[in-house]
This record gives sequence, structure tokens and C-alpha cells, in this order.
Amino acid sequence: MFNMSNTIVSSYIPFPNIGWWSLVQDAASLLLDGGEHFEKMTYRNKYFITGSNGGIQLSIPLQQGREQRTPMLQVRIDNKQRWQIQHWRTLVSVYKRTPYFDHYEPSLEKLFTKPYDLLVDFNRASIGWLQKELKAGFAITATDVYQKEYLDVVDIRTALKPGAERQALTNGTAPYYQVFADRVGFLPNLSMLDILFAEGPHALQWVKQHHALINDWVSVK
Repeated sequence: MFNMSNTIVSSYIPFPNIGWWSLVQDAASLLLDGGEHFEKMTYRNKYFITGSNGGIQLSIPLQQGREQRTPMLQVRIDNKQRWQIQHWRTLVSVYKRTPYFDHYEPSLEKLFTKPYDLLVDFNRASIGWLQKELKAGFAITATDVYQKEYLDVVDIRTALKPGAERQALTNGTAPYYQVFADRVGFLPNLSMLDILFAEGPHALQWVKQHHALINDWVSVK
């Protein structure tokens, strides 16, 4: 069982962004909510990286499209679109020149070759992969029953909305190495993959040391 007094409840999202990790890094337990309904215009089936022409949104296609109002545990991936091949090729193309991509490539590629039918399964696998590589200490649990409000739990299910990663920072220097910053500017709050490939084993420590900066990137409710 998890300690509710030091638990964070979150939606299932793939390769969560830097702002998400800033919120969960010190938790003892992470509770993933599979009972909540899928919502469009959220991170539930998408993550963001940088590219030579600006930000790139990598979306996981769904069998009933993004308009569905289905519990997350029932949302099925549309694998006819061969999205895993596209995502992996994009990641390799973007990050092959970063300092640590070669180190993480073999284990990360497995997530894009293993078949996934349910969105929550891929999302949880991506969170688990990052947790392992970042050496984050929280335990991951899950619920299939939706609960609107929790007591003694930090609820971040609606805390982060896409948007910050689409606008390059205009002031100051890039706070960490970003592969196309000299061309398109530094894009804030991308997937944690972005900083992991740049900072390697120091990525989570960087997040801890720059909590205030990250808060400036995102709108937290």
C-alpha cells in the first residue's frame, strides 16, 4: 500500500514533460488514474520534442479519435497508423547528435518495437522507463476507479496543459543544451526525454535545482 500523505495522483501520459517531473520527483508514491475519462487537448496521448523547424508534437493515434469520452483504461491505440515506427525514426533523427542518446537508445527502442493495444499500457511503460533511467525513487501504483477529489494527496491530473513548449524563450541563454536551440530557440517544458539525452544521469538533479525556473515555464493550477 502507498502512503497517501506523500502520494501524487496523475493522469496516464506518455513520456511526461519536465514540469511534470518537477512536481513528482520527491513523491513517495505515484498513483496513476485509469478511471478518469480521456480528454482531448491534454497530454494524455501526446508528447513534445524539439526539431530543426521548431517544436514537434508526437501523437499516439486512437481507434475512436480524440473526441471520445471513454475511461482511460478502455482507450485503444490505432496501430494501423504505424505510429511507433514514425515516433522512433523522429527521435533518432532529432537526438542522435545529443551527448547521451547512444547510451539510452538500446533500451528505449524496445518501447517502440513492442506492441501495445491500450493507451495506458504504453503510457505507463514510458513513465516506468524514465523512472528507471532517472533513478526516481517513487513507487508506481494505479487505480481503475475514478475519484473526483482526494484527501491528503497532491492531485496534478489537471495541473499541466499543452502550450508552453510551443513558444521559444526569448530572453537569456538556453538553460541546458538543446540540439536545435541555435536555429529555433530554446523550447521550454519538452518531454523529459529532451533533457535526459542532454544531461544523462544528471537530468533529474538538474530538474531539482531549477524548480523555480520550471515553474515559470508552466501554468500550474
